[in-house]
Amino acid sequence: MISVDQAKRIIEKCIPSGRTQKIPFDQTLGRILAVDVIAPFPQPRFDNSAMDGYAVKWVDIQSASRDHPITLESVGVIPAGEPLASIIQSGQCVQIMTGGKIPEGADAVVKVEDTNGFDTNQVLFYQSSALGQHIRKTGDELPKGEFLCKQGTVISVAEIGIFATFGMNEVEVFRQPRVAVFGLGDELIEPGQPIEDGKIFNSNLHVLKVLLQQSGAKISFSSLLKDDPAEIETFLRQALNESDIILSSGGISMGRFDYTKDIFEKLGIIEHFWKVAQKPGKPLFFGTLNEKMIFGLPGNPVSTIIGFYEYVYPVLLKMAGRTSGLKVKVPLVGDFPVERDKHRFLFGTCYLSNGRLVCGATNRIGSHMLTSFLNSNCIIDVPPSENMILEGDQVDVSFLPHCKLEDLNSE
Repeated sequence: MISVDQAKRIIEKCIPSGRTQKIPFDQTLGRILAVDVIAPFPQPRFDNSAMDGYAVKWVDIQSASRDHPITLESVGVIPAGEPLASIIQSGQCVQIMTGGKIPEGADAVVKVEDTNGFDTNQVLFYQSSALGQHIRKTGDELPKGEFLCKQGTVISVAEIGIFATFGMNEVEVFRQPRVAVFGLGDELIEPGQPIEDGKIFNSNLHVLKVLLQQSGAKISFSSLLKDDPAEIETFLRQALNESDIILSSGGISMGRFDYTKDIFEKLGIIEHFWKVAQKPGKPLFFGTLNEKMIFGLPGNPVSTIIGFYEYVYPVLLKMAGRTSGLKVKVPLVGDFPVERDKHRFLFGTCYLSNGRLVCGATNRIGSHMLTSFLNSNCIIDVPPSENMILEGDQVDVSFLPHCKLEDLNSE
């Protein structure tokens, strides 16, 4: 049996580097950017009009007023997207729509409201315009080569807008880890089925599937298996061919019908550890085969969830290009059951009390008590100790991914 720190160091050394792929920019929402994005051209890319109006030479209309309008000849129309090939000469103007490229020779735009309109070739200008007025200059927003998005960014609608603006049809992102996940046990039946004596509803597999999706993983396939060595082996053989990570819940302890560990060995999976000095979740298998990572979590629901967050979740984050979750030291409210020889994990709740962040552990401490997960926003962990943890002592707290700032605002 090894310590929690030893187990985490072993896993860390086995994590393969994150692989990347290029995908269409409009399919990148929620994915992790694998490269820095630099502006390939200035924005705007060319001088363009900020108004519907007329592009003019400023010197031609600088004295225009309502009482003494200036008359210019309209020599064309510039819709957005269709630049004018000719050069504007003195005494000329050209209709231009918002976003239209400023023609050569023009250095100001006059709003159509300050003229006699678009339905004439002899345009009367009733107001002067400043040099460069109503012109969006090349690079006004940013120059070519400007830094736009950082590697590791979780892509949102804002980044997708940037990709489209700069014509990036494909974007390089970290590939989602492919995970095969299975639950195990003859006693399990699916929710919705008639309950039978001695049976329980399958919750672990459904919880793990949601946790995997929230972690940015791609579930290659999943199944609820019986305690049948042949069925387990068939699943694992396929999983080893089609997944980066294999994740199981149950069948990893010392029970008569716990076959999973033996089948791991039969398939050539190298065992790195099987038991960790922790509570809950002492039976915890980790192995590898080539660059595949295999995790066998215990079947009790709290052990499964905490085992996932403490050991599997950091692997998924790193492979997907994400950063690890936040861990802080927080003063404890209430009691905490310290173990002399085991690292202790419990769900807890962090909140603000008199302006100070504190946390309290759940009072449902059994590894079978899934209700301890309800309303929790953190995991409290305390290493082995012969000393009691007293109220006010600092403890390590890892915030759960679903924790929001508003969760911390009340006792």
